[in-house]
Amino acid sequence: RALPWGRTSAGGVIGGLRALLGTGGGGRSLLPSRWKSSQPQLDPVDRSDEEGGGDIDWDNLGFGLTPTDYMYVMRCTQEEGGFSRGELARYGNIELSPSSGVLNYGQGLFEGLKAYRRADGPGYTLFRPEENARRMQHGAGRMCMPSPSVEQFVHAVKQTVLANKRWVPPQGKGALYLRPLLIGSGAILGLAPAPEYTFMIYAAPVGTYFKEGMAAINLLVEEEIHRAMPGGTGGVKTISNYAPVLKAQMDARSKGFADVLYLDSVHKRYVEEASSCNLFVVKGGAVATPATAGTILPGVTRRSIIELARDSGYQVEERLVSIDDLISADEVFCTGTAVGVTPVSTITYQGTRYEFRTGEDTLSKKLYTTLTSIQMGLAEDKKGWTVAVD
Repeated sequence: RALPWGRTSAGGVIGGLRALLGTGGGGRSLLPSRWKSSQPQLDPVDRSDEEGGGDIDWDNLGFGLTPTDYMYVMRCTQEEGGFSRGELARYGNIELSPSSGVLNYGQGLFEGLKAYRRADGPGYTLFRPEENARRMQHGAGRMCMPSPSVEQFVHAVKQTVLANKRWVPPQGKGALYLRPLLIGSGAILGLAPAPEYTFMIYAAPVGTYFKEGMAAINLLVEEEIHRAMPGGTGGVKTISNYAPVLKAQMDARSKGFADVLYLDSVHKRYVEEASSCNLFVVKGGAVATPATAGTILPGVTRRSIIELARDSGYQVEERLVSIDDLISADEVFCTGTAVGVTPVSTITYQGTRYEFRTGEDTLSKKLYTTLTSIQMGLAEDKKGWTVAVD
């Protein structure tokens, strides 16, 4: 019988994702249990209860990859039509066919969310993981891929947190960043959806995203390179959205800027977002953020900040934000899972640098405090946004 991840014959050519762990993985097979002999899922006694992640300097933790202990893996084929049961496996390398859909045609999505140590006792907290699951489902529809259900997604995230709990930073020192991936792992030559798909989650302890830490950042408006276009995939979190912005981002950083702001590709007049985060502008008592109309990623943090700002009495508009709106703003800040709520000190446009209000007495600071207090369990979650992981 042909193995589900590729074709086999007497000569034995196995394509697609064999999913055998490489170096660091201990050689443990990642094959779903229904495709192999008895291989029980890991339970809590198999996971390390040791506190602390090795020799990590928690006080100087940046946003980089620190390999942890386990990852979660789940697979399905086009014929199956959906995912069923996944399992934990040792973190390590995987094998892909050279003709896999993700390598040849970029058929892949990813998500990002964080787990925090609970402030009021043992355990951990996730922030709105259902929204990440729904966003992945939406993106999967656009990319012709099956997707885990919301319940499967959240269960997988919880299992990944518990398996890597010793890597969750101490309270106030950072978070365990979780990266769910959905890829076309099956082999395909002609342009078409892959025959098989892999959903996996790995984790890494992280601190602040920008090297400036929580300090205000400087941005550069990019006029020639565009992140997205109408009718494209800018509104979904596909992997193919990110490599095209690397050149603009690297050029900006070589000039001392933290990141790039992109303009719309039609009029080149309206601000959209930065390389990996959404944008807000504040003028008087009004707050505006670019509307998500297919070219801007609908961020989970973005949606939460809109609601928190309205709760604080601010009028929040989701609309076109022109470059004139931007440079005349009193305050500007960025939002995202990785960046949190980051104030913007200056924005440079056509050679002119515009300055904005920063510091303790700003809306961004107030919203940052409110948001992180909910995420870390320091304040009552009246909105039901947090999910406990015990």
